[in-house]
Parts: sequence; C-alpha cells; structure tokens
Amino acid sequence: MEPMSRADANRRRILEVALTELLRDPDASMDQIARAAGVVRRTVYGHFPSREALVGALLDGAVEAVAAAHASGRAQSDDPAESLAHSMLAVWAIADGYRLLVGLAQRSVAMEGIRQRLAPVREECVDVLRVGLADGSFASPLPPAALAYVHEQQLFGLMEAVNDGLIAPGDAGRAAASTALLSAGVPVDRTRRIIAALP
Repeated sequence: MEPMSRADANRRRILEVALTELLRDPDASMDQIARAAGVVRRTVYGHFPSREALVGALLDGAVEAVAAAHASGRAQSDDPAESLAHSMLAVWAIADGYRLLVGLAQRSVAMEGIRQRLAPVREECVDVLRVGLADGSFASPLPPAALAYVHEQQLFGLMEAVNDGLIAPGDAGRAAASTALLSAGVPVDRTRRIIAALP
C-alpha cells in the first residue's frame, strides 16, 4: 500500500475535524474548521472550494458508510423481512452519528443531492423489497421502488425526531427496523419476533 501523501492526510484530517465541529456547531465557519484542524484557511479552501463542497464531501463519506452497513445487515439473513430489519438496524447505527449533519445538509445542500447520493443504497433496498413482495413476506399496495422511498423518508423523519428529543437515540434503531417492517405489511406479531431476535 502506498503511503498517504501530505495533501491526502490534510484532506482526511480536515474532514474528520469538520464532522466533529459541524456536529458540535452546525454554523461553524470554514475559519473555525481550519483552526480546529491546525491548518491555514487557504489549505481548507484548497481541498474544498466552499462550505457546501465540504458538507457534500462529508455526506459522500456518510453514504459510503451507510452502504457498507446496509450490505452487512442485509447479509445477516436470506429471509426478506429479517434482512430488512437487520439492514435498518445497521444503517441506523451509522446514520445516528450523522443525523445532525443530515439536518445541516438539508439546509445547505439540495435535498435532491442527498437523494442522488443514496440512489445505490435505495436500489439495494428495492431488490430486497421486490423479493419480499413476490414471496409474500411483505404486503404493500406500493411497488418496491416507491416503498423504498417511504423507508428512506421514515429514516430521515426518525433522525429529526431524535434531534428534537422525541425518542432516545438508543431506541431509534429498533424503532426504525420495526417501522420499516410494519410499513411493508409484515404482521405485528412477526415484526415483534424479528425485532426481539435482533442483536
């Protein structure tokens, strides 16, 4: 493996510090981020020409982590309902760390940009939902692609509910999995059994 260049190391450090600073203070300026990262402002702008570009790069990293978590969760079971529950729980574990950033992104980056970034993850969700609708695991009047959008928006809504103090972050993962199953038409008793068996 090639050693990381100084520029790459600076970029990674700026991103790590920016995430911490923006989660602490969503209005943190590029100057604040530069000071916290121990670099001059010009260095930050050399990597990210605007605050929106910086937030966009952080979102790209978040989406990569969400995609990996989703794939890992999906692989826990061949049963579509169990797979959906595992993937929602795994995604929440990542999303919870970024939920304040998503709120910030919705203010500074067009929502369409977030949707575009999540498109590959959504396609994987559609595949799971398609299989489950075909084999009777799910029962929904919505086609798989529409149901995937519903699940995505439920997750965003849950992030906002946690941010507003309406549900504890520690309870939200199972709530996300349960809500996804119920909205996909999984019977309540089976949903409870699946959620109870989650790690």
